[in-house]
Amino acid sequence: MTERAEARFYGKVQGVSFRAYTRRYAIAGRVHGWVRNEEDGSVSAVFEGERADIERVIHRLCSEHPYAKVDKCDVRWSAGAGEFDSFAIRR
Repeated sequence: MTERAEARFYGKVQGVSFRAYTRRYAIAGRVHGWVRNEEDGSVSAVFEGERADIERVIHRLCSEHPYAKVDKCDVRWSAGAGEFDSFAIRR
């Protein structure tokens, strides 16, 4: 079953290629959606796919990113809408 996760990452997440790694991890994990920087220094992302795949992408961003330091990640789950067919970096 497809699920949707709206995530917000806080910490050292801008200026460290966080969006590029998010896209890379999402594509590798068969997850669709988008990622963008926010004015407050955080990064927002919307992921759609299988819950386990999304959780794996979020885990990699929080623990395996070579330059970022995620202090906090808020995630809201809901049913997937099938809205995306790829993963994009939004500006």
